[in-house]
Amino acid sequence: MPKITDIEYTPNPNAVKFILKEPVTSGASRSFPNAEAAHIDPLADAIFKIGNVTSVFYMDRFITVNKEDEVSWEDLLKKLAEPIRSAPAVTDLPAQETDKPAFVPGENPLLDRINEFFDERIRPGLAGDGGGLEIIGLDDKRLLIRYQGACGSCPSAIGGTLMAIEQMLKEAVDPEIELVSV
Repeated sequence: MPKITDIEYTPNPNAVKFILKEPVTSGASRSFPNAEAAHIDPLADAIFKIGNVTSVFYMDRFITVNKEDEVSWEDLLKKLAEPIRSAPAVTDLPAQETDKPAFVPGENPLLDRINEFFDERIRPGLAGDGGGLEIIGLDDKRLLIRYQGACGSCPSAIGGTLMAIEQMLKEAVDPEIELVSV
């Protein structure tokens, strides 16, 4: 049962990050864009059952919950604490469809470099704000990504953050890469 050590507001006003004392995964991220997708995951399912939740993202020692615009955090935070505290410390769940990588390491050297770049320079910063990023696919030099957690519905992720990541990717990996968020 993870203990909540802190609650952090994220740059996204509709997302909050619960910092935990114990991990809820062994390194893998879990992303649930709606209640239907969460039915296979007891933790995410319990959080959605609280109501007014639009997405759940968790990995290691944090859980990010996104809420509906019209609901205040004051009303929702206490309700969310119970299913989080009741969760098992590390979940071993069936693989999600999103657990399947968009690439197999070693098959595409460009995707290998991009993923390594994301792991080293991008994902830690996004996780610090309660979010994540997954690679959806690569079509020639057009890289499709999906934001997760707090980043998934954050206005700055679609504009400024996307452009900054693309610029860094062009400088570090390939100047012809075009980054598209889906």
